[in-house]
Amino acid sequence: MRGLLAVSPALPLHTAGRYVAGAYVVLFALVLIYVAIMAIRMSRIERELGELLSEAGRREDDAETKEPVA
Repeated sequence: MRGLLAVSPALPLHTAGRYVAGAYVVLFALVLIYVAIMAIRMSRIERELGELLSEAGRREDDAETKEPVA
């Protein structure tokens, strides 16, 4: 009996194929969702960085115009 369990798979191959394919589909979907979330976060960070850079440029321009002439 022990030799039979060591040789035979847990599920017959024609049945296990569906589960393997399903596992790959779920894994692919999770990776796709993760990449989409990271892309959304990155675009938001880039937008905020652009706003900060433009604000810093405006402040720099204001500081240059307010400096007293020596």
